[in-house]
Amino acid sequence: MTPDAPVRSWLYAPGHSEKLLGRVFEAGADAVILDLEDAVPEELKTTARRLVTEVVGERSAWVRINAPGSALAEADLAAVGSAAAGLRVPKVQSAAEVAWVAERAPGRPLACTIESAAGLLHAAAIAAVPATSLLVIGTADLIADLGLGGGFEPLLYARSHLVVVSRAAGIAPPCDGVYTGPDGDGLRVAAEHARSLGFGSKSAIRPNQVPVINEAFAPSDQEVEWARAVVAAFATSGGAATRLDDGTLVDVPVAQRARRLLEMATR
Repeated sequence: MTPDAPVRSWLYAPGHSEKLLGRVFEAGADAVILDLEDAVPEELKTTARRLVTEVVGERSAWVRINAPGSALAEADLAAVGSAAAGLRVPKVQSAAEVAWVAERAPGRPLACTIESAAGLLHAAAIAAVPATSLLVIGTADLIADLGLGGGFEPLLYARSHLVVVSRAAGIAPPCDGVYTGPDGDGLRVAAEHARSLGFGSKSAIRPNQVPVINEAFAPSDQEVEWARAVVAAFATSGGAATRLDDGTLVDVPVAQRARRLLEMATR
């Protein structure tokens, strides 16, 4: 399963906050995630589940449930499994856990978050489960589990691995984790880095992060111009390998990349 249209930004809202549940749809994110997991204190889980159930009955939104196999997740799925636009599943470590969720929420696309060494090791099997529409890298938990340092380099393998297994499974490019640093250029740099590795989207925890993410994951004017030239040249050649005026080779994979860019741009 893949989303009907490319998603660049995913914005979280804690499920127990009526105020934020009302505002999250106004931030311009491509997709909204109502959180029943980490953002919700234990004593407010029931309240959050009730509020989120009311919202997804009226608005299109994804829901992050609690860890698969848990009693909390069982209750989450009973409440929202058939109403949510999709489910973000945290701490996924095996294909069996994905199947457990899919059995309780048939027909719902699942975005599976990889947050541990075990999850990373089994990412290909997780991506291959029919209900899986997307892999997400849970950067904070993965860094903690692996004992990594800061910067982009320590997670380079993990990110690239998720890009490869997603492509091999025929699902959407993976989603990057949230940026927790201070407001400034750091978010843009992180988003552009993830896109350069093949990621298709990024999660946000603050509304003001959404425009930056949307811009970072949208094709630039120069990319759109290039893509249009490639598609036109490939059509003129009848699908045979050809060259642009500047000498750039255009063949099937180049034309496919150009079409994907134009599909993103139409959003």
